[in-house]
Amino acid sequence: MPEKNQVCNAEITALTSEGSGVCRVDGMAVFVPDTAVGDKIKVRIVKVLTSYAYGIVEEITESSPDRITDNCQVYKKCGGCVYRHISYEAECRAKADTVRDAFRRIGGFEPEFEEFLSADTTEHYRNKAQYPLAVQNGKAVCGFYAQRSHRVIPVHDCALQPEIFSSITNDILDYIDSKKLSVYDEVSGNGLLRHIYLRRGTHSGEIMVCIVARKDVSRQFSSLCRNLTEKYSDIKSIILNINPKCTNVILGEKCITLWGSDHINDTMCGNSIQISPLSFYQVNTVQAEKLYAKALEYASPSTTDTIADLYCGAGTIGLSMAHKAGKIIGVEIVPDAIKNAQFNAKMNNISNAEFYAGDAGNVFAELSKNGCSPDIIILDPPRKGCSEDTLRTVTNAAPQKIVMISCNPSTAARDAKWLSQHGYNTVKVCGADLFPRTRHVECVVLMSRDKA
Repeated sequence: MPEKNQVCNAEITALTSEGSGVCRVDGMAVFVPDTAVGDKIKVRIVKVLTSYAYGIVEEITESSPDRITDNCQVYKKCGGCVYRHISYEAECRAKADTVRDAFRRIGGFEPEFEEFLSADTTEHYRNKAQYPLAVQNGKAVCGFYAQRSHRVIPVHDCALQPEIFSSITNDILDYIDSKKLSVYDEVSGNGLLRHIYLRRGTHSGEIMVCIVARKDVSRQFSSLCRNLTEKYSDIKSIILNINPKCTNVILGEKCITLWGSDHINDTMCGNSIQISPLSFYQVNTVQAEKLYAKALEYASPSTTDTIADLYCGAGTIGLSMAHKAGKIIGVEIVPDAIKNAQFNAKMNNISNAEFYAGDAGNVFAELSKNGCSPDIIILDPPRKGCSEDTLRTVTNAAPQKIVMISCNPSTAARDAKWLSQHGYNTVKVCGADLFPRTRHVECVVLMSRDKA
């Protein structure tokens, strides 16, 4: 059994779902960040637990063929990316393995694993950024939290964000300093400004600037609105979001429009989409379109089928299928997102879609009582997966197909296992990369009702 501070020779043979390399020392698995499969290293053991240990690299004695030179100055400080030191091909292999492993290990499944949906680009793909604010050396800064902390690492040019975001945030920081506006401190609870939150339509180019504060400080930003809109013609909306709570949740419930519109517009799967500050919208538009196309392929609706889209957000998935189906019913817990979904349906002349606000399980249970009998159910839950109540409501409705889109293969496999115990077969699984260079991976799952 290895001991703390012991230095050993080892070879990395696998990657975890969190992006750390795995080697074995004295028969025990040791997890080592910033390594690649095939690296031969000297590893220092830093923590030993009952069945595994953690280590750090002392020296790379032989580099893996997958290893590359990362191009980010804060890569090892920022908590965002974990794969900038390996090739994108190697990253996709690791993520595909993560999906397969989850369904085999957690679900006990051996479905058809389809070809992994890799991204066309790994740079500047995000349409949203949420930058926490802090004060360092007497100046306002923004960036991202260091891993497993709330210590802000200033980031001036994140390779994952649109380049224009860096310019806009720098102008906002200069304004905060020039006006001597206070920045929120989590420890003391003092200060006003919490986050800078930016959204951009990938196809439209429209930009929303949202500043998150503890209380209404609208009067402080009139000249900032003028400065930003004169400099950046793509800015269509400037919002102040009020979040007075001591919480890790970024956005509060109240939004005040300081300039322009209360939303921006974009296009998703050929449909015009309205996006408000509180709306869920996939952060990688191009990859989301691939993901939704795969979901449509799995659903394969006929013009007489009713599709229930649970956790529907702004309605993007259901609306992408409306032209193939008889009826779309969307359910989402965020009222503003439902308003966006209803408007999006109207804006695209889609008359066969209805949207309801509320908990997916509760609302759909009521719809079922009123005779709603879906042929296909689409599930797109948050990372924690579906509640058992929602899953029970789904199986009680007895659709012929269930298509699950998940940002967490582990909870997707767990939920698929529950569904498999209640009459559904896991037929196909397809992994997809919506977040290149980060540890996150999505998957689409096709389940069919067991006729037996």
